[in-house]
Amino acid sequence: MLYYLFDYLESEFNLMGASVFRFISFRAGMAALISLLITVTFGKYLIGMLRKYQLGEEIRDLGLQGQMEKKGTPTMGGIIIIMAIVIPTLLFAQLENIYIILMLVTAISMGSIGFLDDYLKLKKKNKDGLAGKFKIIGQVSVGLLVGLVLVFNDDVTVREFTYKSVNGQIISSFNDVKALITTIPFIKDNELDYHVLFGLLGQFDWVLYVLLVVFIFTSVSNGANITDGVDGLAAGTSAIIALTLAIFAYVSGNVTFSQYLNVMFIPNSGELVIFCTALVGACIGFLWYNAYPAQVFMGDTGSLSLGGIIAVLAIIVRKELLIPFMCGIFVVENLSVVIQVSYFKYTKKKFGEGKRVFLMSPLHHHYQKKGIHEAKIVARFWTIGILLAIFSLVTLKLR
Repeated sequence: MLYYLFDYLESEFNLMGASVFRFISFRAGMAALISLLITVTFGKYLIGMLRKYQLGEEIRDLGLQGQMEKKGTPTMGGIIIIMAIVIPTLLFAQLENIYIILMLVTAISMGSIGFLDDYLKLKKKNKDGLAGKFKIIGQVSVGLLVGLVLVFNDDVTVREFTYKSVNGQIISSFNDVKALITTIPFIKDNELDYHVLFGLLGQFDWVLYVLLVVFIFTSVSNGANITDGVDGLAAGTSAIIALTLAIFAYVSGNVTFSQYLNVMFIPNSGELVIFCTALVGACIGFLWYNAYPAQVFMGDTGSLSLGGIIAVLAIIVRKELLIPFMCGIFVVENLSVVIQVSYFKYTKKKFGEGKRVFLMSPLHHHYQKKGIHEAKIVARFWTIGILLAIFSLVTLKLR
């Protein structure tokens, strides 16, 4: 909104300094700052409100060190994260941009699903919360919407450059085209055309692409949800991933940088930098209250929305094949649960007694069972997350 206000003031009144709002870097910095201020300033009021309405976490005794001390800690803190993402985005982004619209819809939709799950658990005293099938239906529905928009919306394009020699000079030209293509890491000619990959379906190859989007979306959102098990882990990890995606969005949305780095240019995707920096600010600000010992938990309201947001951002900037690296913490946490459950069922069926690979899953609980303090676990997971982020960014040139 401020973007349009200052654009109007500059065009009509030639207001000095108003032109700074044209720059994505300025608006991204302001979005991060406002987001951080919202979470730090209003977080304490949200915590007080959650305490007032007795929306505290119900803790099951799993035999983890310090676990029962967290009983009654306010949850649903993801509300402040979503507010801190949405408000700066509305203030500083171009709201007609299809990618911004898609991200706002994703954040609010997934936040609503998580809120309903938390509300049923806490206020209605339903320990299971929203039934698993309804949660999956909600995730699949949002994933379908994202996939269909990316396939059929005319504003979702990539730019193809062609070069020719004229009188000894290299002249470039371009076309904005609809294309279901993505980037393959570590490969020199690194574009993968989904039309070719799914060519057996002919003109309906987009169906498999949409199903792939749904799979990625549900996997990453559930991975973030599972990761949210110790103080500060999900928020800190999400901040690292969001900053990485902000860099990818900036490069992909800038014609000069994309040509120099030989990266796929995605018109209008630069506006996503504002959304990403708002997300970084929201996560870091939330850590003010969520770092050990946590004063508030984000709940499914926060974790489901964070995972969904990260998945859609990665898909939009055509970096979904980098998710196993970039979101490696989420992936490993998710895999640890799948491995544990599958192995337990297999051994119980074969030997009559279930056996476990880990002392406890998800993986962070395994290390807690080994006696490592959760603050140290979180710090080490963040360190690994930073290394994975750097590795992901290196793929811009390492190919």
